[in-house]
Amino acid sequence: MAIKKELTYTNYLKIEELLKLQELQSKPEEHDEMLFIIIHQSYEIWFKQILFELDYLMKLLEKDDLVMAQKTLKRVLTILKVLVHKVDILETMTPMDFLSFRDYLESASGFQSYQFRELEFLLGHKRERILNMFKEGSPERNAVEKRFNEKSLWTIFIEFLKRKSYNIPTELLNKNIKESTEPNEELQKIFIDIYKNDNLISQFCELLLDFDEGLQEWRYRHIKMVERTIGNKQGTGGSPGVEYLKKTLFTPVFPDLWLIRSELK
Repeated sequence: MAIKKELTYTNYLKIEELLKLQELQSKPEEHDEMLFIIIHQSYEIWFKQILFELDYLMKLLEKDDLVMAQKTLKRVLTILKVLVHKVDILETMTPMDFLSFRDYLESASGFQSYQFRELEFLLGHKRERILNMFKEGSPERNAVEKRFNEKSLWTIFIEFLKRKSYNIPTELLNKNIKESTEPNEELQKIFIDIYKNDNLISQFCELLLDFDEGLQEWRYRHIKMVERTIGNKQGTGGSPGVEYLKKTLFTPVFPDLWLIRSELK
């Protein structure tokens, strides 16, 4: 009979394996590459947690459990604040610090983060061309493709509103789930009514707006950090760089919640 290994902090969290994952590519090793790797690895771990929480959130909405859904969304908002703060740490690295190892990154780029693409698709910001960034049949492509073919958080939310007896437009309920979220004037009228008469759901809408704003804040801080580090140069690995990143700003994932602001009284 095999003796069960004692559970310790180290083996429970797989600390030894975790600390071996930072493999510097620079020769000789450049000091700041360690920070660069750890920050981006930690981003990916937090992306995993955000996806985990939002998957749970969607299940809660499908069960009409709005109270727990709010609690879950508040946790995600707190994680977003952590992601923004990480930019402060990256900005302790000067342009020359980064350039000392940049060429060793070859084609590797944050533009290739498949978990971030999963997050975009989960939120309803779907573009089929993004799938072509990943090799067909690869684990990355399969993960992103799965999100592309699933309902978004926004779709699940409006289905929840339908079950709460709100007259959701038929074209939204029958919309192709592979299409990106677009604003809808009829839906905006429903949200105005919700804000006036349904305190619980309107609070959840405000949390969704907080999330949208937090995501845009992270994009902005990320863009300014990249601009501060490499200016208008092409991005790492041949990615489009700052000018492309700027185009992603002020593109809300929940546009209807922004468009009703001027109509609320």
